[in-house]
Amino acid sequence: MGRSRHKQLAEQRSEAGRHSRPAVTRALGLLEALVAIEGPASLIELARHLDIPQATAFRLCQRLEDEGYLIREGGTRKYAVSARLTRLGIGILRSTGPLSARHAILADLVESVGETCNLTALAGAEVLYLDRVETRWPLRLMLEPGSRVPMHCTASGKLLLASLPKPTRQQILKTLKLTPNTANSMTNRADLDRDLQRIVRRGYSTDNEEFLAGLIAVAVPIKDERGRTFAAVACHAPVARLDLKSAIALVPALQTAAAKLAKTFEV
Repeated sequence: MGRSRHKQLAEQRSEAGRHSRPAVTRALGLLEALVAIEGPASLIELARHLDIPQATAFRLCQRLEDEGYLIREGGTRKYAVSARLTRLGIGILRSTGPLSARHAILADLVESVGETCNLTALAGAEVLYLDRVETRWPLRLMLEPGSRVPMHCTASGKLLLASLPKPTRQQILKTLKLTPNTANSMTNRADLDRDLQRIVRRGYSTDNEEFLAGLIAVAVPIKDERGRTFAAVACHAPVARLDLKSAIALVPALQTAAAKLAKTFEV
């Protein structure tokens, strides 16, 4: 038997092996590929990443789209994660790892900086509070875990938006509603985009009375083992008690807590 024939048979066996995997395994593999590509992906990109025929990738995408886990990126043939899949991911994030240990890290951070601190993640075009520890000061803002706040005018929201792959970030910016919560809220997309670029360069984000008048905040990223941001830890305080310069001075303490929090999500 010729060498080319051996190669052909080996490829056929490999292809048969891929097709013999359970459908759920192949579907999860496709979702993992979409995450690895870090943004909307075409059938060609997904098929190449998974080393499967485009026809197979199409069937998987079609099934996941029918079930509401994938969507077609507006005006293109590329696939992206849906709001349903995002909610699932946030639910997993909230329930992964030792919740009490995570809360204790936040509590220690609050004790150290003397102000309210929170743990957040993106949920669609909003920021979701995963956990929160309040300061003992009487003047404070009450936002329970599960609360949602805007992306464009909060320290955590801007940080998480800045951490996204540029194509994804630009796509969100096109449709993001820039509501003027205060006189300091950014309502111009170009201004917001420039601020996001500054955040990427310096590694932290601020809210200078952009969400609520009289309230400032600073946030830093929580990253996985590959250096990808998946959540944020932030501190906020009334300007009567803490100015923005003093809040920025807390960044090292926040970064130390972020590194500890990242370990609680490791699996």
